[in-house]
Amino acid sequence: MFFKKSSINTFSIKRSSLMLLAGGLLFCSQAFALTLNEAKQQGRVGETLSGYLAPLKQDAESIALADRINDARKQQYQQVAQDNNVSTDDVAKLAGQKLVARAGKGEYVRGINGQWLQK
Repeated sequence: MFFKKSSINTFSIKRSSLMLLAGGLLFCSQAFALTLNEAKQQGRVGETLSGYLAPLKQDAESIALADRINDARKQQYQQVAQDNNVSTDDVAKLAGQKLVARAGKGEYVRGINGQWLQK
């Protein structure tokens, strides 16, 4: 099977960028590891298919945490999108699917129907 050189390079770039994105998301989570993990386990925030956290509890601490994490994620999504000539929204949605799928037991995720589900 023959591949055009440009398609191989594009595939490699996209794959590398997604790996960087995953690493960046991990870094974002580690920077706030205890707070984020505690908030998820306490049902204060949950993952969404949009690629961003959403606060389930509307207290100042939960909202501030979600905002901080989402700002960092948005920067990562924008960088990956720019590097791969795709939209930031597409990158965020792909990340959102992965984050929802990887959510741990007891954590909340917002399903495609917009309802919160506890894994």
